[in-house]
Amino acid sequence: MPKVRFLNPHGVKSTGPLEVEVKRGESILDVAEHCGARVGHACGGNLACSTCHVWVEQGVESLAAVHDKEDDIMDKAFDVRPESRLACQAKVGDVDLVIEITQESLQAWLDENPDERKREAAEAQARRAAAAAAAANG
Repeated sequence: MPKVRFLNPHGVKSTGPLEVEVKRGESILDVAEHCGARVGHACGGNLACSTCHVWVEQGVESLAAVHDKEDDIMDKAFDVRPESRLACQAKVGDVDLVIEITQESLQAWLDENPDERKREAAEAQARRAAAAAAAANG
């Protein structure tokens, strides 16, 4: 079975890559959903937005060619590179893939999950307050 490795499954909070075995023919978006990697998908994976934009760092040549509609939607994405794909359209073949989730997609995921966004903001505020208290005391 092929493997998909997400280099930054939780953005800057990632403690390392996340690698999973997958079935051939699954979309990168479906893989991300099943393993908890934070790939945004504001349109629900229906090829109507670019929030699932990822960079396929290894294995991009094994994916089917980008078709016209995906290419049109990719025009809306930020920081498009030769290895850019929409995770809802790119299907895993027989080759392992290494994926980096774009900042655009990570932010879209947080926008789609407001409870998680609030929890992370509260944690960050608590860390800042603790650091300020430690600096004042020492």
